[in-house]
Amino acid sequence: MDTPTGHGRYGYSALPDRPVYDWPGGKRLAVYVALNLETFDFGSGLGAELAPGGPQPDVLNYAWRDWGNRVGAWRMKALFDALALPASVLVNSRLYDDCPGLIEAFRARGDEIVGHGRTNAERQGTLDEAAERALIAEATRTLTRHEGRPPAGWLGPWISQSPVTPDLLAEAGYRYLLDWAHDDQPVWFVTRGGGRILSVPYPQELNDIPAIVARKDTGRQFAEAIVDGFDAMLEQSRTAPLVMGIALHPYIVGQPHRLKPLRTALEHIARHRDDIWLTTAGAIADHVASLSAA
Repeated sequence: MDTPTGHGRYGYSALPDRPVYDWPGGKRLAVYVALNLETFDFGSGLGAELAPGGPQPDVLNYAWRDWGNRVGAWRMKALFDALALPASVLVNSRLYDDCPGLIEAFRARGDEIVGHGRTNAERQGTLDEAAERALIAEATRTLTRHEGRPPAGWLGPWISQSPVTPDLLAEAGYRYLLDWAHDDQPVWFVTRGGGRILSVPYPQELNDIPAIVARKDTGRQFAEAIVDGFDAMLEQSRTAPLVMGIALHPYIVGQPHRLKPLRTALEHIARHRDDIWLTTAGAIADHVASLSAA
């Protein structure tokens, strides 16, 4: 499995050759919404840009991102409430101090709280092993203290992994990770010491940062892609169980001109709730683990 062009985490498997199974209720398409709640450093560090940044402090882009936590996230919560949509909320641990009450509002909805590092001003994959282990431990302690239980899943800030990230996550007690967009089904990763961790599909196409920030799609184009992707995957799921994720950031799609078409796309999905499993990434991971244990 470990080849000169590979990584040794999983072997090649063609989708048509795999065993067929069902999601709960006999459904074949699992759909989850990943809401990224993130905090950034003022005057330093990484951050998505609305416009090319100038010298630090880059007030234009910092304030744009901060708007997402102060305004956009609350509008998205209202949208999720109106459509009765569950969410997997990907959380930078420093948000508990930076934006008190924000994560708590999504917790009150019953949403899943997923580990997403300390802040999105940094990448974990650039750290040495000891420093990366410390970052994971710090974020995990904070989430566990506030939520009363450790998070089951992790997405690295900026989808950043080192060669040992899956090992460190498994050793820290994580059951699944979201960084890899290499499949439409969950895939078990091998980790050192005979362990394993589940990779749950996380979208990079139906993700507002690559779509809107990088490719410069409009909010309407992004919403149309969600609808087209959903319709296609619902049809494709007749022959195999599939996972469709939608990755959202409040400072991008929380903007009124993008929230309106997003609402239309999510309404389209919600109208099919009897045909699909509307769920969370953690519930998907739990179901796959139960199949492996059977």
